[in-house]
Amino acid sequence: MRANEKQQPRPAPFDPEHLYTSRPFVLRDPAQKRTIADSPARTIEDKAADDGTEPEKLIVCRQCRNVITRPEERIEIQGAHQHTFANPQGIVFEIGCFGFAQGCGFVGPLTDEFTWFKGYSWRVAVCGACITHLGWLFHSPGGDSFCGLILDRLRQPQ
Repeated sequence: MRANEKQQPRPAPFDPEHLYTSRPFVLRDPAQKRTIADSPARTIEDKAADDGTEPEKLIVCRQCRNVITRPEERIEIQGAHQHTFANPQGIVFEIGCFGFAQGCGFVGPLTDEFTWFKGYSWRVAVCGACITHLGWLFHSPGGDSFCGLILDRLRQPQ
């Protein structure tokens, strides 16, 4: 590395100690995926059977069909629901903003490095069932928060 080059921070390795969800996780074996303890993943069929919600009116994880949020949770941040951003590695994400995503877990501490929304810190959001990266939780010092979810990793009602 040259003397005048700034070293780019490396992403923190996945640390199961910093995985936060609304439901507890059990790690059966470090080589296996995590599973939800005492509360199985909620697929669209489960949710529909429990409360009469029509399955096509829920937003689910594309990978495992766990219920992530509802269309009513769509919100506008900085004048729009949908945003396109690139991370420092140049990977482009199209995200939608949601006020609440009960099907997500959140990984790692809050950081304000490379934030896409001025005044907000972020942490990674994952599916609470299959741990697929779904986006980010954005949190302001004033206590406001929202989820920016990667749209092509979700199945949404038409």
